[in-house]
Amino acid sequence: MFSTHVYTGDPPPSGSTLPAPQHDIDDIKVEYHPSSGIPTKVYRFEDYGRGPGAPPAVPEADPIPWQPFRTRMDFEVAELAHDAGLSHEQLDRLIRLIHRSRIELFTLKNRKDVRDTWDAASFKMTPFTKEEVIVPFRGVDQTFSLFYRSLWDWVTDLLQDPQVGPNFVFDAQRLSKFNGENFVWFIHEPWTANAFWEYQSKIPSDAKPLAFILYANKAKLSSFGRAKGYPVVAHCANLPIGIRNGEGLGGGHIVKEDKQHPGKPAFVNFKNAVWHASFLKILDCLAPLSRLGSAIKCWDDIIRVFYPIVLILSADYEEQAVMALICGLMGKFPCPVCLVPRDELSNTLKVFPLRTCTENKALLARARECTTLAAREQIVSSQSLRDVDSSFGVLEHTDVHRALSHDKLHFNDEGLFSDHEWPELQKWVEHLGRQAAVQIDSFFQSIPRWGNLNHFDQVISVSFSDGTKYEDISKLIVFAAHTVFNHNTDPEAYLLLRCIRSYVEFNMYASLEVHTEDTINNGWDALSKLTGLMDNFPKKHLSAHFFDNIEAKGVSQNYSTKPNEKMHGPLKDAYQDRTNFKNFAEQILRYNHDSLIAEYIRNKLDHLDSQNLSISDDLEDQPDTALQETDNPDDTDIDSTEPTDAQHFSLGSKQAAMSFTLIEAGSLGDPAFERFRIKLNDFLNHVFAANSIPFPGGRRIQLVASNMIVEYRFLKVNFESLVDWRVSTDYLRCTPMFHGSPRYDCVVLQTDTGIIFGKLVLIFTCTVGDVQYPVMLVLPYDRPVGIRPRKDKDFQFWRVKRKPRASAEFFSVHSIVRGCMIVEDVSRPDEFLIVDTIDTDMFLRMQDIHSQ
Repeated sequence: MFSTHVYTGDPPPSGSTLPAPQHDIDDIKVEYHPSSGIPTKVYRFEDYGRGPGAPPAVPEADPIPWQPFRTRMDFEVAELAHDAGLSHEQLDRLIRLIHRSRIELFTLKNRKDVRDTWDAASFKMTPFTKEEVIVPFRGVDQTFSLFYRSLWDWVTDLLQDPQVGPNFVFDAQRLSKFNGENFVWFIHEPWTANAFWEYQSKIPSDAKPLAFILYANKAKLSSFGRAKGYPVVAHCANLPIGIRNGEGLGGGHIVKEDKQHPGKPAFVNFKNAVWHASFLKILDCLAPLSRLGSAIKCWDDIIRVFYPIVLILSADYEEQAVMALICGLMGKFPCPVCLVPRDELSNTLKVFPLRTCTENKALLARARECTTLAAREQIVSSQSLRDVDSSFGVLEHTDVHRALSHDKLHFNDEGLFSDHEWPELQKWVEHLGRQAAVQIDSFFQSIPRWGNLNHFDQVISVSFSDGTKYEDISKLIVFAAHTVFNHNTDPEAYLLLRCIRSYVEFNMYASLEVHTEDTINNGWDALSKLTGLMDNFPKKHLSAHFFDNIEAKGVSQNYSTKPNEKMHGPLKDAYQDRTNFKNFAEQILRYNHDSLIAEYIRNKLDHLDSQNLSISDDLEDQPDTALQETDNPDDTDIDSTEPTDAQHFSLGSKQAAMSFTLIEAGSLGDPAFERFRIKLNDFLNHVFAANSIPFPGGRRIQLVASNMIVEYRFLKVNFESLVDWRVSTDYLRCTPMFHGSPRYDCVVLQTDTGIIFGKLVLIFTCTVGDVQYPVMLVLPYDRPVGIRPRKDKDFQFWRVKRKPRASAEFFSVHSIVRGCMIVEDVSRPDEFLIVDTIDTDMFLRMQDIHSQ
């Protein structure tokens, strides 16, 4: 839904009074920063992003993008060898085989020819450079190697690229959406939040902000952690998240702890000094430009003046402490953002003074005037600072404490939950005995598989190193454990479950891809529920800054460490498979640069291929492969067919046509199929009458036993997400056998009386006249529940009750809103719970239902 460009229009005269405009629900208002010269405009929801400011037509493709490889075949063979990590001998063997049987021109001679061509192609993107970092320790200079790309040259490459360049956003925007009464502010990308707007106000009006996101963390390269690297990853915040989260290695250096001085303050300060001296080398190219700006001729031949800023720093707590040069956990003020005393960390709602770089410099200057080390230490420790110069001080308008951002992966998934709530719950389960563990594990085994949600066979006695797995466990554990702990007999464990549920609600708000004024306020409420239930520790306190981060820098995806942590694996693989373990940094980074060049050329080739494709007859002859996208890459049973409603749903896994006689004979004993044909006739007649659809031949529908229907076992449902208003997709199954087990998914249905939930029994099409109608047999979960138990309120459960199977009903497939997950409450017969945590859209839908 979101586009980075919108229509322009004329602003009203200053101070004039105009009649109240008429707006439609979901209209989008875009207010540009005054320096942009673009006036505020309101768009219809469906027109947003289609105006004169939209990206230009796809640029002309380079006809020979593989150069300096002599032929396309040369590049694709070299690319394959690079991706596969072929040894020198294997590469030579491959080349000899290709020469023996080739159709396209192939000119590579041997591995040396391949290496020379990769080197010749290296100029296409900014290469790595090597510098020595020298920092004294106890009177002796210590030297460290630093490999890095120039940030400015790297971003210039992007600005001049005809495919990437049009996606840049240069001006801050304030967005709002009309809800029928007023416009509600919303935030997603960094340029829609406050910090980008404020920075553009500080630079000349004819200049543009160029905002960087930097991630840094140590990475173990060898299995036993003896070889370490220090990758720094750069992203440009002016690019949409879908583009900027591509991987790019910004630099790396290694610091090894001196075994003679482990943990001593002098050596800890030395390590921090090495970190900042190294980072200063990376930032040096930006320092003068942050004060004076720099002109770049962009992809569209327009010269623009840019001022760089480090807008976002993405890191775990330990790394943030180094970036902020604070003493960390042992300090009196452990937060890198504010001056909260250590003994008040649990108070996430109280506001404390914010740290600033200006105050830090003044404090260090005063400390360095002291004549004794003790006096100096007393001053810097008054704010838990380290006596080290910050590398970020060279940048105008960059404040490290404002750039540091809440990291949901380390602070929540691998912090609040994995390090605190989860171990505590495991202890309580162990205390109850093996049967409790079996019951919880059995629940996880039995729940239906769901896209983007890990499926577990066992959780209680298993330790994980992946924060995503902990996140998925947290989403489901309350649904698994609520029957294990009773509020009367296990009050402390029950309270812990309430705490976990409060945490999950906060974490779901933290995960939203778009935030509005309302969701930010609701998120604060969720955080206040969580406050006071857990002990003091910095990662809990950092949650207090989370929603401030959103207002300043956009949603949490903008500063998540998750995309960057994924590159640790390839770095380790490169160390293990592409080096001789000596001088490995150069070898890893040469491989990294080759990968970047291969990706660059591959993108150009794909663009050329797209341009050369025929878009008329060829496209019409292609099958609808969209139906084959599933939540499981192993699926092979989906037959493409013409979708019955291309924008809302598609049917797949088509079965052979069957008569009503065969269907009813094959379902003997199943109450859902009793009087199947008769009930279907009643349903169709009611639908035709209610929707004023003409009856074929003017007569009521009377399907006979010999008439045929066609069953489908796969359903792809598109729906508009309540979170970001984009189209989201659920892949649903209705089959007696899916990877060895029956699978009948559940759905949310829109009926004349409101929303209900149900379980798919059969999906099919039947022909009335000459038209095929998509119909589904569904078992509704809409019986009255009666008195709800206390835990429904404590855990925010939405309880539903299943009808008898004989009460299965027909619905049009058009009535599906989306898929859902429903789990059984084994303590109450025929009662089930809606899992509202499968994704952010489902969470907001259920919050709306609760509020109503």
